[in-house]
Amino acid sequence: MSAGRFRSGALLGLVLAVALVAAGCGEKSDTGGGSTGTTAAAPAVDEALAAKVPAEVKSDGKIVIGTDSSYPPNEFLDTDGKTVIGFDVDLFNAVAAKLGLKTEWQSAVFDAIIPGLQSGKYEMGISSFTINDERKKQVNMVSYFNAGTQWGTKKGNPTGVQPDNACGKKVAVQTNTVQDTDDLSTKRQQACKSAGKPAITIDRYQRQDQATAAVVSGKDDAMLADSPVLAYAVKQTNGQL
Repeated sequence: MSAGRFRSGALLGLVLAVALVAAGCGEKSDTGGGSTGTTAAAPAVDEALAAKVPAEVKSDGKIVIGTDSSYPPNEFLDTDGKTVIGFDVDLFNAVAAKLGLKTEWQSAVFDAIIPGLQSGKYEMGISSFTINDERKKQVNMVSYFNAGTQWGTKKGNPTGVQPDNACGKKVAVQTNTVQDTDDLSTKRQQACKSAGKPAITIDRYQRQDQATAAVVSGKDDAMLADSPVLAYAVKQTNGQL
């Protein structure tokens, strides 16, 4: 089996993959995925669960996890610039500990995580993914957290952006999230076209922090992301959003 998660969108759930990859998917890799960090979690091992971990995973005592570490507070880099932290990290460190494993987190571009799972580069993908039919054909998912999509602008909304009427505005989004593919590029863009209004200019960024910076600087009028991520960005920018 392979496993993975998908970026959440409006009324869609974040998911955590707890199924492990099976044999024959490739060797574990410690390189090419960006910064890495290995941590040991505290909970006691559940021997019955640990016995179900495939031998090729438990052989080195760790599980290699691909994550997009630009998505605080879910998963992001600590002040040292390489250690991956966040509430998803805390959660799966505890899951891994129950399985008798340590975790090795490897930073990756978001849309490279699923291919990395399929090639065997990663054994897990934990990166605020959203469940959808296309992705379920590629990986196994287990839902554990629900979040909606939230919009953000500069304080005071100087360009007057409204989520249901963003036609003609410049909107920042992380590439290949459901906010990009399902929300902006299809539903809202089509609504603008049907109404005879100017198209939304969609500015796509590989990292969520780049999208946030574009709105803070005034380059883009608004952005949309998972609600906990947007709320955290508002807090971290000290009221600029």
